[in-house]
This record gives sequence, C-alpha cells and structure tokens, in this order.
Amino acid sequence: MDGVTVRQDQAGVAVEPGKLDADAPGMLAGLRVVEFADELAEYAGLILAGLGAEVIKVEPPEGSPTRHIGPFAGDTPDPEKSLHFWTYNRGKRSVRLDIADPARREALEALIRSADIVLDSTRGGLHAALGESLESLPRRFPGLVVARMTPFGDTGPWKDYRASDLIHLALGGVMMNCGYDAAPGWKYDLPPIAPQLWHAYHIAGEQLTVGILAALLHRLHTGEGQDVSVAVHEAVSKNTELDVMSWVMRRAPLYRMTCRHAGEHVNHVPNIGHTKDGRWFIALGLSVRDQTSLVPFLAEYEMQADLAMPEQGADSRARNIPGSAAGDESKAHITEVIQRFMRAYTYEDMPWREAQAAGLLWAPLRKPHENVDDPHWQVRGTFAEVVHPELGRALPYPASRWLSTETRWQPGARAPQLGEHTEAVLDAAPAGRKPPLVPAKPREGQPRLSAHGKAFPLQGVRIFDFSWFLASAGGTRLCAALGADVIKVEWKENPDTRLAAMAPVGGREARQKATAPLPGVTDSDMGGQFNNKNAGKSGLSLNIRHPKGLEIARRMIAQSDVVAEGFSPGVLKRLGLGYEALREIRPDIIYVQQSGMGGVGTYGRFRTIGPVAAAFAGTAEMSGLPEPAMPAGWGYSYLDWIGAYGFAMAIMGSLLHRDRTGRGQWIDSSQCESGIFHCGVPILDRAVNGRSWTRIGNRSPYKPAAPHGAYRCAGEDRWIAIACFTEEEWRGLCQVAGHPGWASDPRFATLEGRLAHQDALDVALTSWTREQEAHACMAALQAAGVPAGVCQNAEDRCDRDPQLAALDWMTEVTGTKIGRWPVTELPAKLSATPAYSGGIIDRGAPGYGEDNERLLRDLLGYSAREVAELAAEGVI
Repeated sequence: MDGVTVRQDQAGVAVEPGKLDADAPGMLAGLRVVEFADELAEYAGLILAGLGAEVIKVEPPEGSPTRHIGPFAGDTPDPEKSLHFWTYNRGKRSVRLDIADPARREALEALIRSADIVLDSTRGGLHAALGESLESLPRRFPGLVVARMTPFGDTGPWKDYRASDLIHLALGGVMMNCGYDAAPGWKYDLPPIAPQLWHAYHIAGEQLTVGILAALLHRLHTGEGQDVSVAVHEAVSKNTELDVMSWVMRRAPLYRMTCRHAGEHVNHVPNIGHTKDGRWFIALGLSVRDQTSLVPFLAEYEMQADLAMPEQGADSRARNIPGSAAGDESKAHITEVIQRFMRAYTYEDMPWREAQAAGLLWAPLRKPHENVDDPHWQVRGTFAEVVHPELGRALPYPASRWLSTETRWQPGARAPQLGEHTEAVLDAAPAGRKPPLVPAKPREGQPRLSAHGKAFPLQGVRIFDFSWFLASAGGTRLCAALGADVIKVEWKENPDTRLAAMAPVGGREARQKATAPLPGVTDSDMGGQFNNKNAGKSGLSLNIRHPKGLEIARRMIAQSDVVAEGFSPGVLKRLGLGYEALREIRPDIIYVQQSGMGGVGTYGRFRTIGPVAAAFAGTAEMSGLPEPAMPAGWGYSYLDWIGAYGFAMAIMGSLLHRDRTGRGQWIDSSQCESGIFHCGVPILDRAVNGRSWTRIGNRSPYKPAAPHGAYRCAGEDRWIAIACFTEEEWRGLCQVAGHPGWASDPRFATLEGRLAHQDALDVALTSWTREQEAHACMAALQAAGVPAGVCQNAEDRCDRDPQLAALDWMTEVTGTKIGRWPVTELPAKLSATPAYSGGIIDRGAPGYGEDNERLLRDLLGYSAREVAELAAEGVI
C-alpha cells in the first residue's frame, strides 16, 4: 500500500482557534448582500454580516417596520432606539429608497447590479418593482443569488395565509412539543407554550443561510446564480426533533412535559429542580453510566438517600436520545432525590461545577444576560462590545458562534440610523454588472446529477465524518443532501445514537395499516431518527485506536476536503488526528469540530447535550408562563438543530474560503454559542434598561398584539394560536366569532385597551374557540385576514397539512435494511441545484459499517481478502 501523500505546508496558520488579529477576515469577505427584509429575514442578514459580507439594508422612506418593535432604549418608542432593530441589524448599512417609486428604478437596479446576494422577504414586492418574475430575476442579473423568505412558500393552498412568529411556531409543531405537564389523568389544563422570542425566524434564517452558502459554492465553480427560497412554515415544521419520525415510523404520538423532551412515555417528574432561593438547575442522564457517577457524588454530601450503585454487569454503554427512552418509577425517584439535593442550596452555592467534574449532565438555567461576564465566553470572544456614539458607550452583543484559525466572526458597527449610508452607497453603485470577486473555477469531471436531474452544489466535496448525535451529524447530513460525499465513521465501542423512532415490527406494510402505535424493532440499523439525520451518507466502521485503523483514517483524510467531528474537545487529538496531524496529511484541510461549550475556554470538558446547552445559553429559562410558574423550556433539543445548521455553515463557509484563497482552517464550534447568539434582545435590555428577562407565556409585549395566545378548541388537547396586531384583524376576528359586541366593549375597543385587559379578552375568546373544530376555525379566520394557526402535532403535519404536502417537505429514501421511508428534505429550495436527501449515493442512512468493503476498495485499493483480514483483526 502507498503511504500518505503529504502536500506543501500552509504557512501562517494559527495553531489554535481564536488566535487571530482583530482585522482577520470573515468567510464571506468581499461579498455584498443587498437586503430587502423585515423580521422574516433580517436574522439571515445578520448571520451573513457576521460571516464577513457587506450587507446593505434597503429601507422604505418611513423606515423598516422592525424599527417599531420593542423593547426600546429608555422604554420610549423611537425608531432609532429599538433594541430589536439594533440586535438584528448590527453590522449593516442603511439605504433609504422607495423601491415602488418608478423615479428610483435606476438607483434600485444599480444597487442590485452591485450585489452578489439579494436577500428578499417582500413577498413579491421587489420583483414587482423590477417588473420581473421569480424565474427571470436571476437570469437578468447573471451570477446573482436571490435568497427569498416567505411565510408559506410560493405555491400551495396556504401560500397567502397571514402569519407571525407565534402562528409559525404553532403550525410547525414546536408549540405542541413545548409546555407543561398535564393534570393527573393526562388531561392538559394549560395551553402549549411558544418559546420566546422570534424563534420561527431564527430557524428559517439559519436554513436560508445554509442554502445561500451552497448557492455561493455552486456560483464560484460555475458562474451561475440562482433563486434560493425558504418557507418559514416548512423550516419550522422540520425543526422539531423526535415527533415527526416517531409518527412516521410507528404512529406514536409524543406528549409535552415541563422543561424536558416531549415523549411517548409521560411522567410528572421534571428534570429541573429549584434552589431554596427559587432559581433552577437541570440534571439529565439516568443511564447506568450516569448512576455510576451520581451515587458517589451525592454520597460526598451525605445526600444519596436510598440510591445504590448499579448492579455489577449492567450495560454502561447504552445511549439514548433524550425523550426516546421509557421512564419508570425508579428513574423518577432518582430525579426526585437529585431535586432534594438542589433544594438544599442557593443558586450561587449549588455545586454544579463539581457535579460536572464528576461526569454529570448538570447545569444552571441561566438568564441570558448572565453569560456576558462568564470568563469562558469572554475567553472565546462570544460577546463583542459595540460602540454606540449617540449613547457615548459600548454595549455587549452576542457576536460569534465559533472560533477559527483563519477567519473570524465580524462584530460590525452598531445598527444604522435610517438612511445613514444612502448617498455613500448609491453614489458608488456601478453602472454595469459587478465582476465576480474570483473567476469561476470549474470542478474536474462530469457533475453527478441528483434525483432531480440537476447538479449538486457541493459537487466533488468529500467529508470524513466523525459526527454523532444531531448537533454535528445533522450538519453533515445537510451537506450530504447538497452533494457532498460524506463518509460516516463509527466504532462499535462508541457508536452513534441509533435507537430512536425505530422501524415498526412488520415494516412499512404494518405502518400503513396501523391505527395505534406499533412496537418497534430493536435492530440498531433500523432507527428512524438515525435514518433521518444520516440519510445520504456512506458508513465506515473503523477502530482508529488500532494502528492499522489510524493509518486507514489518515489515507482517507488525504483524499478528503473536510474532517468533521462532534466528540468532546481533545478526543481526536489524543487519538492522533488533531489539527496539526491533519495538516501534515493535507495542508489545506478543513477541520470542523462541535462540542457543547467549545474546546477553547474553561468549560471545554463539560458534559453537554442539547437541553444542557439550552440551560446554559438562557433559552430554557426564557420560555414559559410568568413567575412564579416554573420554566417550560423547550420540548426538544432546539440547539441540536441550530447547532447542526451552524455546523453546516462552518463547513460550507470554510469550503468557500478555501476555494477562493487556497487556505484551510480549524473551526472550534460551540452548540451553546448558537443559543446565546439568539439572545441579543434580552442581553441588550439588561445592558441598556437594567431589566432582566421575565417569561411572557404566549403574549407579545414587544410587537403589541391582543389577543395573542393559544386558545382551547373542541376535541382532546386541541388549540389554535391567534394573533391580532391591527384593528382590521381584530374586527375580522369579531365578525368570524359572531361577537360584534367585543369590538364595542370599552375594554377591547382599542389595542391599548385589549393589552390592558388580556386576561378578560382571553376568557371571552376561549368561550368561542372551545366550541370550534381547530382547522375549520383557522380556515375561517384566515379567510377574514386574521393570523391564525392550529397548534399542530406530528400527525397533523404528516397526514393532514396540505401546504407541507404541496411543498414536498419529505423525500422517500431506501435504506438497505430499514427499507423505504420518508425523511425530511432540506427547506432551502435551490432552483439550479436542488437538495436531495438521498445524496449522491441515493440511499437512506448506512447500516453499521455497511460500506466498508466498497470504500476500502475504491479509495484505498484493498482487496476483498485484505478487508476480511482487517475485520478479523478488529480494525473494521
């Protein structure tokens, strides 16, 4: 066998992520984004600015409507003092331009000619102003990437429905996963809770950015631009964790539970406990391995109660995705013993760091602002002090999601004042089309076409993939759907989490006939959740602790563009595949690692999964009814998907940077920072107004609306979300409900009055909705122009939602053992290079080591006999 070919070294690369000069570039340096966006897509523009693009925000003469969303500096409504606008428009420039004014047409066209990306959430307004169709705009401006965000998509029966953040979180299934335990007998007495704030647009903005980066990679190698669109409804509907695949595979519904994963097997024991001063901590992990660490830890404080060490010989290797394992009274008792321990301490004195050192998944439920002064995040540069000259001070903003050896997140300047850069930008707009920053570099060989008959955007990219769980494995799954050749590496001593949403006994035929939940198989190659997060990948079982296994890994890495991993920091380095070793193999290698807290900093060895990261980030504490109610948190690992989107962005942004400059990099990505990045508004509110975040339930204090909540409908646990922001919407609701007297009631006659009497308004509205069938009620309200949406569960989205069906939100793929099943497709729809969840191999997720022989033969030249010998030696 030939040895590894070592390429010429890449000089001048930092040896540790984050050790960069302040003027280090972003991944998208030199690219221009022209943004025509409101709250739907401003967040995507913020990410693009953070990645280094120049973002020009085009505002109407009266300013963006998001300038009127609170809270406000000093609590005085002012379009220049909106903390919401400051948060989502940091690092952008403002051009004041009426795009509908024919006299400004030439300036508008010149601005678009100067752009690499147009970011558009005008729902057709921009195209109408230009006299273009959706299809014609990219053709008119060759090389332009047109990135569009719409509420429900361009086609389908709901395409003209009205929506809001609340409505999308309801229709997309998030709310039915989130909320509080039912009363005894499992009758829900409280509505589902929408996690706050603006998370529907965060979810959709992350996924639109993934599509934009894929389109930029395709453009770099072909010169071709395209239309990229995301429907918020589709994006949110795919963001929940276990409910969709549990329904698809076994017809098993999940039920929301207080501050923990929605589950098929419910209990009344939350995994958070309060301290004696009323703050909260989370304690996860009740496996045999966790108990082995827990009992001695509690014994140190003489608070182990009657807990005992697991029996000798108990399986300590089993891993379950949170929410996928059945609970029992013994585990409930363990949780209650832990809660006794927590109640013995104040928030400041609780020894959670000692628990982490003992190997336990414990963490405080922080309020967002409490992260700003944490030394770990200070070391990582998670926050940036951004100067506000008008205030004479700098304010802290969450401004970074990962560290790198080559590029850095750009904090940017404070959000622009209205029209602040109009003259400077428009006077410099070119008369002709802007030439590409780097000439197109055609890839070698014929493009491999997807099942759609079109090329993939990540054509020719190979990823050697050590990822696992969702936060990292989901990121490489997105890359596989976009055409990367992803080789998923596992070893039987430390396999990925395969046991969730299992295929049913009896297979697809049994599922089609089922009228109740089916029993699942126990074969680890037949997990539906694993299939959904690893579709399109090849499978390699490889023991890199064995010298021959390490050599195989090195030789495959020499033929790869990216090494991706989701282990605890330092694991791969200790196994001989740290960044310096990878650069010896391939100097321009891209190495992307993701852990809960990041490798650089003081928390690198903390045990972290999605709910623990959410507790640290502040997102768990933010969601729920106002105090003294306990936090409701998230009913799924929200930061697993957000981490996955960030992981995919890091990979594709690094590929774009390498293909433009020839330089690879090492990225140290943090799942928790992905959550902190979403907490800008409460962090600013604390810094500017001295106010700590308090939970708001389903109310809308910052974009005033009343009614604004989830209301009981006829049937078991059926609810509808309704949001009235305008008098027209309120009158439409009164008309549909047959209660014209509501409009004339002095308490409800104005928005100000309705806001002051929301409790009474909710009672009145519920007296009507509780007699209504939820979907019929939604249709009637939408027909009257009222934003409304059923709080849909997985069954609704999979079996009844006509809009998701019209958007082809799922794709059928065939796994070798599991058979043919639907998995979710990427929400970003690329007109020239559409994604396909089967990837280049047109298959579901791999069985364990399924592609060993093919990969070793095709990539390294091993014979069948040699492969068999490797298996016998315990190498594969």
